[in-house]
Amino acid sequence: MRLDSVGLEVMGHAFASIAEEMGLVLVHSALSPNIRERRDASAALFDADGEMIAQAAHIPVHLGALGDAVAAVRTLDPRPGELFLLNDPYAGGSHLPDLTLIGAIEIDGAVGGYSVVRAHHSDVGGMTPGSMPAGARELYQEGIVIPPSRFTPELERLLLANVRTPEMRRGDLAAQRAAVERGADGLRALARRHGWDGLREAARELLNYAERRTTAVLSRLPAGPMAAIDFLEGDGVFAADLHIRVEVTIRDGIFCADFTGTHGAAPGNVNCPIAVTRSAVLFVVRTLLPEDVPMNGGVPRAIRVTAPPGCLVHARPPSAVAAGNVETSQRITDCVFRALASGGCRVPAQGQGTMNNVTFGGTGWTYYETIGGGQGASRGANGPSGVHVGMSNTLNTPIEVLELEHPLRMRTYARRPGSGGSGTWNGGDGVVREFEALAPMEVTLLTERRRHGPAGADGGGDGAAGRNTLNGKPLGSKTTQRLTVGDILRIETPGGGAWGKGHDP
Repeated sequence: MRLDSVGLEVMGHAFASIAEEMGLVLVHSALSPNIRERRDASAALFDADGEMIAQAAHIPVHLGALGDAVAAVRTLDPRPGELFLLNDPYAGGSHLPDLTLIGAIEIDGAVGGYSVVRAHHSDVGGMTPGSMPAGARELYQEGIVIPPSRFTPELERLLLANVRTPEMRRGDLAAQRAAVERGADGLRALARRHGWDGLREAARELLNYAERRTTAVLSRLPAGPMAAIDFLEGDGVFAADLHIRVEVTIRDGIFCADFTGTHGAAPGNVNCPIAVTRSAVLFVVRTLLPEDVPMNGGVPRAIRVTAPPGCLVHARPPSAVAAGNVETSQRITDCVFRALASGGCRVPAQGQGTMNNVTFGGTGWTYYETIGGGQGASRGANGPSGVHVGMSNTLNTPIEVLELEHPLRMRTYARRPGSGGSGTWNGGDGVVREFEALAPMEVTLLTERRRHGPAGADGGGDGAAGRNTLNGKPLGSKTTQRLTVGDILRIETPGGGAWGKGHDP
């Protein structure tokens, strides 16, 4: 099937529609608010060689790392129709709450591709409810570790025996299975319509087309080297800043990001698996491309990421990684954007640079969410307020759902006026989200930008740093606390940086 420009567009949307349908099946079937309401999950379709054919418009930190999960499963010599489960961040996963289900799609008696769904489960065991402990020093403290494994009833029983909310986990896993099956059905339907040989050729052409478009865009950018340093605000064990250094060079349309000089492994859980680091760099490159470039495995072909094994952004076992996936990934994108800006590339001012992770838990229940904040302004536009920035792309949890299903009351949910930086184009404002405990519980915060506000660009003002308080008393950026009835946790998220020195036109 030789495709012209119209054919490429049609087939690209045909593959992408399968991934979107997978996502819809998942969120409409899931039990937990984190997946059902916030849509903290991602779906994608891969070919038989393990390259992504298409993805849904879901979570960047999930999607960019799914290729490693498929590669890990392919080492097990999958048979047509088999189903696999994993969450091991050192064997294709990201962090332990992200359970990844992979189906080997049967077409004409062989493996024709893979349908993949990654979803954040609000508990997978570990030392604190929600499996995002601020003080973890080893991976094993964060929850049950599942290497790439065939998904069997016995494996499911083992998993459910190690979590605090087994029935909700069982329901969410069933929703993931349904989504994987929908992906397989969709690919087989396309094969019947176009013929399997033609469909495979169309997938190859789309991959090559995305690679050509990517290298063409990157070839027009400064060659570099372009370097930058940014910081994480401690690791949950120690409060000292941890630096991330990157040097970017672009040669012959290949985007190379070298993290040599980055801080070594942290005692706490901000360590980042290399798959997540590559995902963060991929996100930056994707923002440089026109919207009509297909988001498939052709884009990563133009990216090279190197980092010393065992450093902060190339974690090695048994380092804890829960915050590496959600917070260090954000700082990696900030750092790469800052490097590009140093070389004269036009990029936005820094956004909030954190997912503001909040995890509650008590007897028989757990709850997890991330909270939006301010996006950085760009040359020509103010930054939006109260949005998820960078490697996150989730919704908020509606107050009605939060209060109906958990012993929590929302005291305040509002924009944080004035938290965005001021300049020619202003940064977006953060938000205020205030929780009241209606029962004894435990809460864990994994947040960033509480000491160093997001930087403005071209002389624009910085965004305001975030704040965490419990009953009016300041909390650190990463902490676990016990709450009693009536305690009030207040989270003020950062604003985005501004662009330019003048006033808003």
